[in-house]
Amino acid sequence: MAFKLPENKPQIPKDTPRNFFLYGETMSGKSYLANEFPAPIVLNTDGNAEANTVPSIQLVNEKDEQGRITKSVISQIGEILLALQTQKHTYQTVVVDVIDDVIEMIKIAVCDELTPPGKPRLKSLSEIPYGKGYDFFNQAITEMVIDLKALPMNVIYISRQVSEYDDNGNATKDKPSLKDKYVNLINGNSDLMIHTEKVGNNYNREVERKRKKYYMDQVDDKEILKILSTIRGALEPAKAPSKPAPAKKEEVKKEAPKPQKQENVSEDDLF
Repeated sequence: MAFKLPENKPQIPKDTPRNFFLYGETMSGKSYLANEFPAPIVLNTDGNAEANTVPSIQLVNEKDEQGRITKSVISQIGEILLALQTQKHTYQTVVVDVIDDVIEMIKIAVCDELTPPGKPRLKSLSEIPYGKGYDFFNQAITEMVIDLKALPMNVIYISRQVSEYDDNGNATKDKPSLKDKYVNLINGNSDLMIHTEKVGNNYNREVERKRKKYYMDQVDDKEILKILSTIRGALEPAKAPSKPAPAKKEEVKKEAPKPQKQENVSEDDLF
């Protein structure tokens, strides 16, 4: 079939956010919001995957009787992401709940894997010489985030919340419990950072950071549009269609009437 150029006419951009970072206190509606997204599968760390109302997979470092890891969470996540990439399925959203625990489990797995045979398991990445532990750890986290973003799916990271206090013990700021460097990594690969909060009987959802402005008429996924409409600051009003500039009227130069030439007539010609 011969190549066909697109029709030469204006079109409305399609711009739907797909990657989200949620954080908030316990019971503030984080998981509830995540489960509103279409066809979710949850990568769970809290030990109650079977209690969820949506399909869930329990993330865990499997260990033997001596407490050494036989199958790491790094390997498990790799298998899950490969299956989501290559197998036929109907999932549209993958939820990591909670990312704080996943990063800690990855750290434990790296320490275990790089412990010399016959030695007690290392407790800290700093115990691994030549910075090898930190390199392995950072590579595992970065690869996970990049592979998740490459999926043709919605991706949601969930984190807990901590508060910062002033010298008088007053809370001054709420923020994700995730360390700042990991917040920057996750946020740098997300479109919207959303804070959930319960105030009385009401649940608030508000965007704290966004990659760009998202306009209502440009979000082409109606399910995502419906969810975003419940989050304060997620959407901008539809852009008004730009009106074409009025065509300039051709100026017609009117020629000034030529003065009539006066003929000099002598009196003899008149009489």
